[in-house]
Amino acid sequence: MPGHSEVCFRRGRPLCSGALNTFDRHLLREWLSILGLVLGATVGLMLVQVMYDDFRSLRELGARGLDMWMYFFVTMPSFLAVVLPLALLLSLLFVLGKLHRANEFTALRAAGMGFLRITAPIWCVGVLACGLSWWLNSAVVPWSVETSRELREALEFRKQATTLAADRIGVIDSVAFDNHRAHRMWFFNRYSQFLQRAYGVTISELDDQRREVSRLVASEASFASGGAGWVFKDGREMSFNPDNGERIAERSFKAETRSQYREDPKLMLLIDRRPVDLSFAELRRLIDYLEFENAQKATPYAVRYFSLIADTLGPLIVIAIAIPFAISGVRVNPAVGVSKSFGLFFLYYIFANIAGSLATKQLIDPLLAAWLPNLGMTILAAWLFAKLR
Repeated sequence: MPGHSEVCFRRGRPLCSGALNTFDRHLLREWLSILGLVLGATVGLMLVQVMYDDFRSLRELGARGLDMWMYFFVTMPSFLAVVLPLALLLSLLFVLGKLHRANEFTALRAAGMGFLRITAPIWCVGVLACGLSWWLNSAVVPWSVETSRELREALEFRKQATTLAADRIGVIDSVAFDNHRAHRMWFFNRYSQFLQRAYGVTISELDDQRREVSRLVASEASFASGGAGWVFKDGREMSFNPDNGERIAERSFKAETRSQYREDPKLMLLIDRRPVDLSFAELRRLIDYLEFENAQKATPYAVRYFSLIADTLGPLIVIAIAIPFAISGVRVNPAVGVSKSFGLFFLYYIFANIAGSLATKQLIDPLLAAWLPNLGMTILAAWLFAKLR
């Protein structure tokens, strides 16, 4: 580019200083335009995939046009955190490969520019993308996951309402919950998500040695609004001698409120869900409960939770891998760099699965399992950059 060195190479300017030179603007213009196209294309492909996977099941649930578009609208944001690193990878490989084939990097290096300064605008955008990833994983994706689940459940309830009684809509059978902190064990014969009411309720109060002290049995119960406790109907309460299990007292009641019972039914229903189906906030709640109740059972949820945090650095790792491949790749065949990059990310997911398996077997800590693949890819990226010098 004629006259490029006169306006581009000002020494001592800090990265991300806000004063962009000619090459910075040229690079950002080329890259961000392609990034927008790739991001739009990948989001469109994800939309097609969601429609393919869910269209038939939604139609069977009686979803109408507005229901479907609302479901697709709230579902799509849950994929943005996955699509963003992929879009960054593809757009960077394309744009940097194009500049490499045009010998622009060679000219810049000959003028005394280092690779870090040449790619400074990319790193600045990468830092912003990390902030965007954190916001997506902590706020947007949880809203998307929980709202899309509620929409599907609402469709299921609406369909069941045409053939079932109200107390049979959205029923989950045999719900058990052990609250170790409060020394209480809960069991419902069934729980109606539609009415938010439990049927066939049994609650056992335990002492420090896990011996039953009292038992409350009720035909139905519901969680009071505002978390003010549970309301029980048509029940009885029995007291036991914990030493021999002998019943020492019993009383019946028509309706009774227990304000000290604060167990949230939403938490009770999360326990058997897959980690990938839970939002960031739901994972945190479930980990807090399971770490006290069953540390081993909490491991898959902890790995998923910490992985979402570790994925915040995904854009920078993508950039760190894409830059050396694109710059050092073969000019006449950029597909070689693309295939190597995809191979490395395939290796990343293999390492992530291995780390998760090791954490599940209690061989490594869940926090280490979540960060280990990212640390490995960071070391690899540092090695690739060292080879460029």
